[in-house]
Amino acid sequence: MKKLFLIIGAPGSGKTTDAELIAKENENITHYSTGDMLRAEVASNSKLGAEIGGYISKGLIVPIKIAIETIVNAIKNAPTPIIIIDGYPRSIEQLNALDEYLNVDSSLELISVIEVYVSEETAKDRVLGRARGADDNTEVFDNRMKIYIEPLADIQAFYKAKNLLHVINGERTIEDIVVEMGSFVKSKI
Repeated sequence: MKKLFLIIGAPGSGKTTDAELIAKENENITHYSTGDMLRAEVASNSKLGAEIGGYISKGLIVPIKIAIETIVNAIKNAPTPIIIIDGYPRSIEQLNALDEYLNVDSSLELISVIEVYVSEETAKDRVLGRARGADDNTEVFDNRMKIYIEPLADIQAFYKAKNLLHVINGERTIEDIVVEMGSFVKSKI
């Protein structure tokens, strides 16, 4: 049975970097970033990539069918028994779609949802400071933050009720966050 960890957090919370570092330190963990998976599809210049690019360039959520298909393919093809996916779920629709999938597929167990908490001010400073792509500007950040915050309380409540939510302070050094998150993941596997 594969074990799944989800990492959520505001744009700029560091969730992708944290997950990458944990996976690098543990050969039995594979990390996928939904954002990176979707951007890779855009870069492939496929028809699907063009469709995804239209959503990403505006800071909008990619439709559920596309997101779930991308995630399920990644999970099924993961070379390790433990998978960390960051940036998912971003909506109640995505949460429900994944929950339905997990209820049907007994070969995968959701172990925990880790929220990397940072203030909106910290998130904005980080995103605008890195400016790694066309979608790293104030207008797109504000839209992405709004989309992140709107369903957050419901997502937190859903996973808290299942005793799966674990919150980590993302306002510290990367090293401190990775040590705490890595220790938590190891304690659950």
